[in-house]
Amino acid sequence: MKNERTTGLSCERARAFPIEKALAKLGHFPTKSTEKEAWFLSPFRLETQASFKVAKKLNRWYDHGEGKGGNVIDLICLITKSSVSEALKFIAQEKDYFSFQQQPVIKTEKDKGLQILHIRHLRHYGLLKYLAERRISIAIASMYCYEVHYLHRGRRYFALGLKNDSGGWELRNKYYKNSSSPKDITHIKNGNKKLIITEGMFDLLSILDSTKNLESEYDFLVLNSTAFLKKAMNVIDGYNQIDLYLDNDSTGKATTKKLIAHSNNCLDKSSLYEKYKDMNEWLIFNARNGLGQGARDVFLLPQKQTRFTPGGRKVKKK
Repeated sequence: MKNERTTGLSCERARAFPIEKALAKLGHFPTKSTEKEAWFLSPFRLETQASFKVAKKLNRWYDHGEGKGGNVIDLICLITKSSVSEALKFIAQEKDYFSFQQQPVIKTEKDKGLQILHIRHLRHYGLLKYLAERRISIAIASMYCYEVHYLHRGRRYFALGLKNDSGGWELRNKYYKNSSSPKDITHIKNGNKKLIITEGMFDLLSILDSTKNLESEYDFLVLNSTAFLKKAMNVIDGYNQIDLYLDNDSTGKATTKKLIAHSNNCLDKSSLYEKYKDMNEWLIFNARNGLGQGARDVFLLPQKQTRFTPGGRKVKKK
């Protein structure tokens, strides 16, 4: 009873708090999830294959590697090395969840989609850790991205978010790639006549993290999907130089080819990272091999360019 008076939350009520939500708050996300269960990399040790199971309906966990399991209070105590009282205080911070539980829930068709709950500046440990793994500095990410909390199929999530031109969000965390409606391009205007185009947010963040102060010389365009190629073509007509940093796969190369055929001002920059899938993979490799600092300002140096005629044929060098 002493713990209950201290926190204002009984153990019985606290045990109903979703284990998945507690894990997310502690920076752990599922590698696989179904209606009945979710699998995680163990929060107690390093592993490459998920052995930590959460039974959703029972709201119980079991770590196959450790051979033990329990409820959400047990789990928080073990991960944070805290007492039951401290675990109850941790759970009690989620006031929205418990006030929501007191109200009858009426699900509609709209609830099945993705609903943005709230947006704030980046501060969640799980997302900051994710940025570090992708070798993106918090300072750069904070200039263009936010921490977005959202509801999807009745469950709450949070992710790194980049807003598009129609008010929708591109959402990324370590385990999920998602987006809210409406989908669109993200055109960041800095008042310049040069433009950098990437497919996704992490490619743009990788470029910005590798060369400082690019916003003083370039505007930026994130396609968010190559399906927005025609919209991108309308945008690039207003620029004197368009640098293309698209993926080194068949779709990326085809998109690059079409953009160059559309405008003679387009430059293919993919030779910089020709051995890698995209800019972020290139950045991670350089950072792991101590080449990050040496890669600074590489985007401003002359590079091998590929040009195409309006008919799509390569222009031969004279």
